[in-house]
Amino acid sequence: MAVKRLRDYGLQSERLLWPTKGPSVFEQELGIDDLEQKLGLTTLERAVLWAQSKSMWPDQFGLSCCAMEMIAIVGSRYDIARFGMEAFRASPRQADLLIVSGRVAHKMAALLRQIYDQMLEPKWVIAMGACASSAGGMFNNYAVLQGVDKIVPVDIHVPGCPPRPEALMEGIIRLHEKVLAGVPPAYEIRGVAQ
Repeated sequence: MAVKRLRDYGLQSERLLWPTKGPSVFEQELGIDDLEQKLGLTTLERAVLWAQSKSMWPDQFGLSCCAMEMIAIVGSRYDIARFGMEAFRASPRQADLLIVSGRVAHKMAALLRQIYDQMLEPKWVIAMGACASSAGGMFNNYAVLQGVDKIVPVDIHVPGCPPRPEALMEGIIRLHEKVLAGVPPAYEIRGVAQ
């Protein structure tokens, strides 16, 4: 098995690219086998994605029974603070994650869009519950919007009526995985549903 040296990890310096030189004192002391774990090599883009996923500030948009489940994730049992999201923002200008929980009436659609437009980029949206995702099976009428993705682009849909706090936590973890993988927010990929 070939031994990996610093130049194999993409470091470009005259000393490292010199083919006749052996391993440097630094490489010998650090140990070549687990160099990447000890040195912590990464790119600026990956560091920014990591920081974005660990510092999302949610904005609550609770409209019905799903809001009670959303409020429960702040408590000590579910402890959303371990994800750096303990402070729900009351101002959209301080938030980058909009959690829409519950059914959205057509009267509230314009207000929802206004709050979404006031958020700074990058911004993400979680549709929490069957009512926010597709108006549920029981609210198929003229007053309720048939899915919040007709107004704002949604990144994660959390199913359930109402979904348990564990389901919302799972949705948040999936959103963090999307951000860490470099998947752009929904507004960059697609617009609102037609």
